[in-house]
Amino acid sequence: MAAATLKAFWNHPAGPKTIHFWAPTFKWGITIANIADFSKPPEKLSYPQQLAVTATGVTWSRYSTVIRPKNWNLFTVNVFMGATGIYQLSRKIKQDYFQEKSVEITKEV
Repeated sequence: MAAATLKAFWNHPAGPKTIHFWAPTFKWGITIANIADFSKPPEKLSYPQQLAVTATGVTWSRYSTVIRPKNWNLFTVNVFMGATGIYQLSRKIKQDYFQEKSVEITKEV
C-alpha cells in the first residue's frame, strides 16, 4: 500500500518530478521567514513587504483551486503565506494606529 501511494505521488502531474512541486516547496521558505518575524517588534515590519506577502498568498490560493491538476502544495503554502501576512499587517496597524503613544513628561529643575 505504501509503495503504491509513494508511486502515485511520485508520478502525479504536480509531483516531485515537476516544477509544480518544487516551486511551492521552496516558497515555504518565505512563509517560514515570515513566521520567524513574529518575534520582531511591529515597528520593524514593512507595509509593502507584508502587503506583497498577503496579496501573493490570497491571489495564488484562489488560483491554485482552479488549475488542473490540483496542486495542494501550492494551495497550502499560499494559505499560510496569506495568513502570516494578514497577521503581520494586523500587528503593524495595531501598533501604528491603535496603540496610545506614551508621552514622557520631564520635570525641569
